[in-house]
Amino acid sequence: MLKIYVGSQNPTKIESVKSVFPEMEAIGIEVESKVAAQPFSDEETLEGAINRARECASHNKAYLGIGLEGGVMEIDDDLYLCNWGALVDNKENIYTASGARILLPEEIKRDLEKGKELGDVMDEFTKKHDVRKNEGAIGIFTNGAIQREEMFTHVVKLLKGQWTYNH
Repeated sequence: MLKIYVGSQNPTKIESVKSVFPEMEAIGIEVESKVAAQPFSDEETLEGAINRARECASHNKAYLGIGLEGGVMEIDDDLYLCNWGALVDNKENIYTASGARILLPEEIKRDLEKGKELGDVMDEFTKKHDVRKNEGAIGIFTNGAIQREEMFTHVVKLLKGQWTYNH
C-alpha cells in the first residue's frame, strides 16, 4: 500500500487525510513547521504547511507528504482563524490550499497578541483539555456546525483534487 505521511500527530489532521485518501496508508509523524508555534499571517501559516509537507515527502518510502497548519491572520484590526494545507508528491510538485476563516472574539485576539498559542487559549477559554485535538476553535465558535477535522478534510480534498488533476 502506498504511504502518505502527515506532518503531525494530531488526530484531527491524520483522520482528515485518512478520510480523503482511503486507498493509501496515512501515517502521522512529528515534523518541524519551521515557523512560529502560533503563525500570525496567511504567509506564515502556508509556509509552515509547505515545510511540513516537504519534510514528510522526503521521509523514507513516502509517496506523498501532507502538511496542515492552523494559524491566524489580520484584516484591519480583526483577527481571523485561518488554515492552510500543502501536498508534496514524489516528484517534488507542491500543491497548496486554504480553507474556512472565521472572526475570532476580541478576548481571544488579546491573548494571542500576548504570545500565547491558540490551542492553549482555547483550552483556557472553554475550560476543556485538548480542544485542538477535538472540535478546535472552529467547532467552538461555530457552535459545533463545523469541526476541526471537517475543516481540514475540506483542505485535503482541495489538495487531492489538484494533485489528481495534474497527476
